[in-house]
Parts: sequence; structure tokens; C-alpha cells
Amino acid sequence: MERTVNMKQLKMNKDNLVFSLDIGTRTIIGIVGEYMEDNKFNILAYSIKEHNRRNMYDGQIHDIQGVVEVVREIKEELEEKIGGNLKKVSIAAAGRSLKTSKTRIDKEINRLSEISRSMVEALELEAVQKAQDMINMDNSQNKLKYYNIGYSVINYYLDDNIMTKLEGHRGDKIGVNLLATFLPQIVIEGLYAVILKAGLEVDNVTLEPIAAINVAIKEELRLLNLALVDIGAGTSDIAITKDGKIIAYAMTSIAGDEITEALSKKYLLDFNTGEELKIKLSSRDKHIFTDIVGIEHNLATGEIVDNIYDIINKISREISEKIIEFNGKVPNAVFLIGGSSQMPGLKECLAKNLGLPKERVSIKDTSFIQNVEGIDSHINGPDIVTPIGIAMEGATKKYRNFLQIEFNGEEIKIFNTENVKVSYILVLTGYNPRNLIPKSGDNFIYFLNGKKKIIKGKAGNPARIYVNNRVGNLSTPLNDGDNLKIVEGSKGEKIIPYLYDCIPNKKVVNFNNGQYNLIKDIKINGVQVKDNPMLNEGDRVEFLEIKTIEDFLKYIDKDIPIDHILINGKKADKDAILNAYDEITTIQNKTIRLGINGEETTIEYNKKEFIFVDIFDYIDFDLTKPKGKLILKINGKDAEYMEPLKDGDIIQVFWDK
Repeated sequence: MERTVNMKQLKMNKDNLVFSLDIGTRTIIGIVGEYMEDNKFNILAYSIKEHNRRNMYDGQIHDIQGVVEVVREIKEELEEKIGGNLKKVSIAAAGRSLKTSKTRIDKEINRLSEISRSMVEALELEAVQKAQDMINMDNSQNKLKYYNIGYSVINYYLDDNIMTKLEGHRGDKIGVNLLATFLPQIVIEGLYAVILKAGLEVDNVTLEPIAAINVAIKEELRLLNLALVDIGAGTSDIAITKDGKIIAYAMTSIAGDEITEALSKKYLLDFNTGEELKIKLSSRDKHIFTDIVGIEHNLATGEIVDNIYDIINKISREISEKIIEFNGKVPNAVFLIGGSSQMPGLKECLAKNLGLPKERVSIKDTSFIQNVEGIDSHINGPDIVTPIGIAMEGATKKYRNFLQIEFNGEEIKIFNTENVKVSYILVLTGYNPRNLIPKSGDNFIYFLNGKKKIIKGKAGNPARIYVNNRVGNLSTPLNDGDNLKIVEGSKGEKIIPYLYDCIPNKKVVNFNNGQYNLIKDIKINGVQVKDNPMLNEGDRVEFLEIKTIEDFLKYIDKDIPIDHILINGKKADKDAILNAYDEITTIQNKTIRLGINGEETTIEYNKKEFIFVDIFDYIDFDLTKPKGKLILKINGKDAEYMEPLKDGDIIQVFWDK
């Protein structure tokens, strides 16, 4: 199949000439256009050719030489039409080759350290690497190597609680759950092999879903939650937008070829005849065809569609499930592109499976595309949206094929997607993200009176990232030819303590104007020490500590009644805890000679002064059983209870009946 536009020779600026190829499962579409000064793209010529045999399955090149032959035919045809040579071409990697992985990773952190942006980025990087390892492990049997081309964070976690942001917080554990997207190396290598063998050079590489969505859904519409589904022959590719950006890519391995195969089985047709019938279903009401045994069929489109409704429903159901899986819910609307999107009944079936009003699922053709001229009636359907998107990507040079980056002295090539960052290089090279985080020094362990003690090591210095000798970070964007250097985070020092760093070596109290240390008998590994040596790992430190006043009196071997002891001027019981610099004093006993009711009595006391009421502690006189008026006298005068007594006082205490 081939069609052209602008057959007349056009005067063009060949520096602005863009050649693009959409290498699909059933067809290859070539477009040559000119990028105009007013940011418009003018299609000068195009060619559409089907593979003469099944060179590709599910969007993957299987017969490289077979694809090369078709590409050469398109190249030569377009060269003849424009009157010039084509040397460079823009191509696209199929979105159907993308793989995505949701991954969660958690990491223990030091609660004393505030969470920094670099710690969060290192956490994300480790999660992406885990996702990449999982993708590569899942595909180890077919030996495909996948590289990350982007990711989006679903949730952060702080001590298992969902957080929108981690920076500035403190905790014991941080985590991230993210969606990472990967592309197999073999896809790029296969495309490059075809282009090279066809005598061309790759000028630009993009991704088919990106190319399609950039022309089908304008930037201002991406604030809405929309799904774009490119239903081709091999697979159905899905791109989802939300909050102004593309949030996910997905695919189902069921598409137009399944419809062709269903038609072939139902009506006994070879594959090519079944394909031709499928294409005509979207444009004709009646169909006449002959099966492989020679029977002629004359059927209406509606009857044919009814007979293969199960496969149409299966395709739409799988697309619906995949959209909801990656979007988390039903989107606001769904746009369909690709040749197989025109299958009668498919969009209605998709709307039903999603639970959307049927007008919310629509087929996009080229009438929505802005700033493109030269679109004629032969290239205005939904099957041409992605090819025009690839051409536009090549025209604007928004994406280049690979970036060449020097990383720590080594040349690295990375597939160029939007906003390539330092973190992408680290994922590609398998750089250990733990090297970005400062490491705490080794812990020092010793035993104190039989209990294990740990002194944590000092925090190290974080990694330093330089892009072109300027300080950067994991989010610093990279351009072709940039120099990236990373100095690994350093490990902190191990703290080796001295003995007195581990014990309260001086806990002094004063006792009757003398000083006593409450810490006694200090030993290291059973050997008594008096100086302050540096400890060794695993040392066992033992000491005795005098804690109560009762223990203190036993230690100094003083048989002093506890009621004769003052701590900081106050009486204390035997279990009173001693603290450093306490003042311990004793109360000295005193004597007083008194004449009480005619008898001379000597009393020993330990108070500051002896008052009248104190005598009742030393004489046999019951105040609880009154026997008349109580008479109290000192030296013949009435006495007061609180009146101080002195040596030689005459005391009278009696009941006046």
C-alpha cells in the first residue's frame, strides 16, 4: 500500500527536512516533512507499506532483513518524490515493549538525624534498582536486559505511616512505594540494526506512546485524568495523564491480530484475507468474500461483528482492566487511536466495560492535531496519529537518541527520555545508592556492671555529586556531553572511650567536713584500676556505688543512729539516696540537769535546744487522763509548752484537784 501527497516539486530548506518511520507490526509508515519557521510541520510526502510476510510479532522485530527490505522501499520511494537523498531518520520504540514495576522499599535510619532530600533520593534510587532487578530477573530466561526510563512516587512512609513528604522529619524507618518504567535494550538494538542495514542513520529516538500523546492530547488537557489507547495489530498500548503529566504506561498483548485470527477461524480465511476483511468492516456495510474451500459469503457488517463479539469484548475488557490497574480508578475519558481502534463496536464495548458514558470513549483522528500541514484524506485516520507524532518529535528535536555522559571517568550512553537526571545514570550503571548516604562509624561495645553498653559511632559525611565540576544532586538534569562525578559518602569515626567517659568516677559527698567518694572498687576485666585508661572493645567495667545513707554509714563504719543524721540540713531516713556534693552532718548529744517535782534529773538530747514540752518524753506523766487542772511551772512561775529550758531549772508538773 502506498499513497503520497504534494507530488509537485517543492522548494524546501533541506536543513529543516525531517524523515520519520513508524515501524509497526502490520505496516511501516514513512513521512518526510519540513519544519517551518512558525513552528509548524509541513508533510511533503509519505509512504505506507505492509510487510510482505509476518516480519514482526506483537511489535517486536523478528525478521530484521524482512523489515530492512520494506524500509529500503519506503526510503527509495520518498527520495524519488522529494528529489533528494534521505540520510537520517527519526524512529520510535514501541510502548508495547515497556514494562512497569511497583516496588516498595524500607530503610532503617538514625532517629537523631533529620531526613534530608539526598536521603529520600537515595531511597528512591534503591527502589528503582530493586524494581530493575525484579524486571531483569523475571525476564532472565529470555535474557532481555531492561533499563529504567522513569518512575513516579506513589507513597512515602515514615515509621510505616503514609506521608506526602519526608524531608525535615525524624524517625526510625523511611520507605517509598513507586512505579518504575523500563525498556528492553533489544528493542533499541533491533531498531538500530534495521536502520543501519537500510543505509540510514538514526537522528532521533522517542517512545511511541510519548509521540502519540504529544500530538493527541494537548498539554492543557493533561490536567485531566485521561487514557490514550493505541490499538494496533500486535498489542494495545496505553498512556495515562493526570495533574499535567503522564503518570503511567501500560500494554495488553491482545489487539487487532486477534480480530483477524477470529475472522479467519470463523469464516475459514487465510490470514491476509482475514486482515483485509477486518479493515473493510469499518468502512463498508456489505462484504463479499470466498473462503479457502471456495464458498462465497455475502454478509452484512453487523452480522460479522456479532459473530466475533466475544473477541471484541475480550480486547475491550483487558484494556479496561489494565487502565484501572495502572490508574487506580476509571479515568475521566478515553481516547482511541491506531488502525484497530476503528473496529465496529469496540469503543462502545470499552465504554461499557469501564462504566463510562459512551460519548466519553472516542476515536481520535488527525483533525485534533495542531501545527501540521499537508494532511490529506489518505492520512487523516487514527492509524496515522502516532506516525505524525514521531515526525513531530523528530522535527522539534525534543528527544535525541542517546546521551553521552562521562561518569567517574567512564563513557556512558543512556537512552534519552524527558528530564534525564543523575539518578538515571546511577540506575543504568548499577551504582549502589548506599554509597550516597553517610555511614555511621562502628559502634563501641563494652559491659558496665554486667550490662551491655553501646556507644554509637560518629556520623559520616554525605556523598558529593558534581556535574561539570559544579555541585549537583540526584535530581540535577543531564545533557549530552556532561561530566558526572560522585565522591562516595564517608564513614564516621568509631568512638573509643576512656574509663571515666563510662562511669561517674567522682561522686563526692561531704561528711562532717571530710570528703568521701561514693564510687569504689573500680575494676576492668577483674583488675582494680585507679587511673583513667582507654577502654578496649568488649571490656568489662565493674564498680561499687554507695547509694543510700545507710550504706554510707556502714561503709565508713560509723554506728550513728539515723535520727542523728542530717542531709543538707534535713533529717533523712535510712533509705535516703545520696547525690553528689550532699552535705552530711551528725547531731551531737547534749545534757541538761533539771529538778523535776523535787527530784534532780539529768537528760541527754540531740536537739539544738531543749524546750518545756520535751520533758514529757522523759518523765512518767500521763497527759491523756486529766485529773484536775494541769499546773506547769518553771522556777515557781507559770510555764509555756515551747519555753526553752536551761541547766538547773526547777520544774513542777502536777494536777490541781
